[in-house]
Amino acid sequence: MAQKPKLDPHVGRLGYLQALVTEFQETQSQDAKEQVLANLANFAYDPSNYEYLRQLQVLDLFLDSLSEENETLVEFAIDTGRGHMLVPRLHLWLLMLGPSL
Repeated sequence: MAQKPKLDPHVGRLGYLQALVTEFQETQSQDAKEQVLANLANFAYDPSNYEYLRQLQVLDLFLDSLSEENETLVEFAIDTGRGHMLVPRLHLWLLMLGPSL
């Protein structure tokens, strides 16, 4: 199980999300990547996080995850793209793929 990112308690939400993005990018553990991507997907449900997620280019993480061999990462990316208008580019890309998913 992935550990919570270690950060200063005064860093705020943007800092916490940045720590998650950094952990996703740097970890070699597939389990940790799955947990971090799931956490980022959960943050995407809250509109107050949209600007932070855009700043951190979290959409690119979801798009990149679509080409992973790890099926769980692909599923998280697909579910997030289908469920959020935060990621209209991802949503459009999934629609173009159609039933092949």
